Parts: sequence; C-alpha cells; structure tokens
Amino acid sequence: MTEPGVRLDLDGPVATITLCRPESLNPQTPLLWHRLRDIGRDLPGDVRLAVVRGEGRAFSAGLDQAALTGEALEGGFSFPELARMAPGELERHIALYQEGFSWLRRPDLVSVAAVQGHAVGAGFQLALACDLRIVASDVQFCMAEVRLGLVPDLGGTKRLVELVGYARALEICLTARRIGAEEARAIGLAALVVEPAELDSAVADLAAALTTPPRGAVSEIKALLAGAAGRSHAEQEAAERAAQARRIRDLADLGE
Repeated sequence: MTEPGVRLDLDGPVATITLCRPESLNPQTPLLWHRLRDIGRDLPGDVRLAVVRGEGRAFSAGLDQAALTGEALEGGFSFPELARMAPGELERHIALYQEGFSWLRRPDLVSVAAVQGHAVGAGFQLALACDLRIVASDVQFCMAEVRLGLVPDLGGTKRLVELVGYARALEICLTARRIGAEEARAIGLAALVVEPAELDSAVADLAAALTTPPRGAVSEIKALLAGAAGRSHAEQEAAERAAQARRIRDLADLGE
C-alpha cells in the first residue's frame, strides 16, 4: 500500500512503515500523520513488530516548513488557520495528529525505529514513539520545536523524560541542540548504534529475535515494564503475579 509520504510493507509478522520523501528529508505533514493513524488501525492481526524508517539519508527532518509560512498543507491546516480556531477545536486537531504516533505503544506489538541522519522535531518524536531505537552512527537527534516558539506535542515529552530523566530532557528540549549516536547510546535513547550500511541488517536481526518468543509472553512483559514506573514494588509484584497466572493458563489451554 502506498500513501503520500509514507509506505507500508508487510512481511508476515513484521510491518515496515517507511517515510518516503527522501528528496526533502522526509518532512511530516498532517496528511502523513493521518495515514500513520490509519496504518495503525488497519494492521493485520498477525503483525507483531512495526519497524519505522525513512528513505534516503535522513529519518525525518520534521514538520514541513510550508505550514509555518501560512501555506495550507494537504490534509491539514496552516498555522494561521489553526491559530484562528477555538481552543477546544484546535486541541481536537492536535489529538488527531497524536494518534499517528500513540498506536506505536500498543501492548500487542513491539515497535522499532531504524534511524539514520537527521531526526528533528516531529522526526525525533516519531523515533521516541517507538519502543526501541536502532541508530546509525551518523544520527542527529534534535527537539527543535522551541526554536519556533512551539512545544513538542506528539507524545515526545513523556517518553523523553522516561528515557533520560527530567533534567536532561529539559536541557535537550530548551537548547534544541543536536545529539549524536554515541551520546544517544550513553543516555539511553539508542538501544544499538551501527554503521549506516549495517542498519538494515541490524534491524532484520532484531526483528527475528523479537518475533521468536511466544506473542503472549512478549505482550505481557511489555505491559509489565511499561507500567512499572507508576507502581509501587507491591503493586508491580501483584501485576507480575496476574500476568504469570494468565500465561500459565494460556500455555495449558493453547499448548504454546
């Protein structure tokens, strides 16, 4: 299936979502966000892994700058048009855009961002929306929204704090500085750093590893880890007991 600016390819349990406007460094638009949302809604039930990548030398340079000049983007509005909306209406539009990112946190699948070159603003947030990030050695992350007088609004703030802590997340967002591959690995943004030519093979190896264990166990472990920060030790132990009980019953019934 091919959509403007984004392509979906299915290979058994693996869905690969590719941003495909490499000539302009894969800019993002409201239309792209709507398509990402639809891809998440329409994925076949046997998909267990979603890989998000960008064609060419960059993952994504972020928001299409035409929106800032007053030009209406296909499938969306210009900034002046958004500014004239009532607050509730404007927030409803932003909520729709966020849905293009939030489905990547679904408990029934694992999401991996394969990131090379620039991942700026919305590009950084798209990578953050995924469970894991494998990055090429030429990667440059940047939360650039503050330079435009804006805030990150596509789900990136919570995930960034979870990964690197409040103080470092604040510094990253307020300075809009670039983060290279080695720093990304050191502070927890990147699970693995490889040379650009090795990125596809590293993702393929990880995909094979992640789709080998029983799906039910993977989903339960993801849910346990995702909720751990908000639970006490006793609450987490209770969640573990409940998850393990479900697994034991499922294994006995289904013979996994």
